[in-house]
Amino acid sequence: MTNLVAGATGTVGRQVVAELLRGGHAVRALTRDAARADFPDGVEVVQGDLTDPDSLVDALKGVTGLHLITFGGEYLVPLDTGPRIVELARAAGVQRVTVLNGGGETPLENAVRAGDLTWTVVMPVEFMANALAWADGVRARDEVREPFVDRLSAMVHEGDIGAVAAVALTEDGHGGRTYVLSGPEVLTVREKVDVLAAARGRAVALVELSEAEALAEWRAAGHSDEVVDFLLEVYRDTPEVGRTVNPTVEQVTGRPARTFAEWARDHADAFRAGTGEQ
Repeated sequence: MTNLVAGATGTVGRQVVAELLRGGHAVRALTRDAARADFPDGVEVVQGDLTDPDSLVDALKGVTGLHLITFGGEYLVPLDTGPRIVELARAAGVQRVTVLNGGGETPLENAVRAGDLTWTVVMPVEFMANALAWADGVRARDEVREPFVDRLSAMVHEGDIGAVAAVALTEDGHGGRTYVLSGPEVLTVREKVDVLAAARGRAVALVELSEAEALAEWRAAGHSDEVVDFLLEVYRDTPEVGRTVNPTVEQVTGRPARTFAEWARDHADAFRAGTGEQ
């Protein structure tokens, strides 16, 4: 009973691998560069690329559970290889598929939904790990620079996303379900910064940017117009799903969703001067 995890080096993929390993399940991590992958003992690392489905043939041998992402390639474009991936998975004897929804409709997810494999879509709101984008500024200047600082988010711990996917891959009863995942609370940017300050043991100043200032910083950081437009849309008026707590994590995994305070304590070193996560 082997589970193949695509996107295994990503924020969520690593958590899916860790949860499967913790549960005693055989795990195969798919990466485009197996020589550079770094996983715990017990994880089989295989090379393959979702943009080239035929590169997955060997990786799929003996696989019963398959975790997929919907973007791929060097520039993370929406994958259009879903039909072939589904065909190969079916031929290999895959029984369950989970798909990490990347925001909105995508060709790969549509192909999985249309196929005859038992599928589960995992649809998280904002990742707690997104706060790592503030780490450089916090370490260097003890500050966070953000617009729309009273916006609301029910952000979810990436470990909980991985836990839900692992359950869906290894247990019955989750087929044909779309799981929207949130954390256990709704926080503003102001509140998140306060939580980070408490975890690192040092104050963090919140610098509120105007919309024009935020646009300038995002463009200077190299974000595309598409990304800038998306950020403006969700920051100006967070969609209801992104600011609503739901019980799905606990219902699926049997334990409460983790708080941002827990996440911040676990990642406090990333926000302390002289340290940082690589």
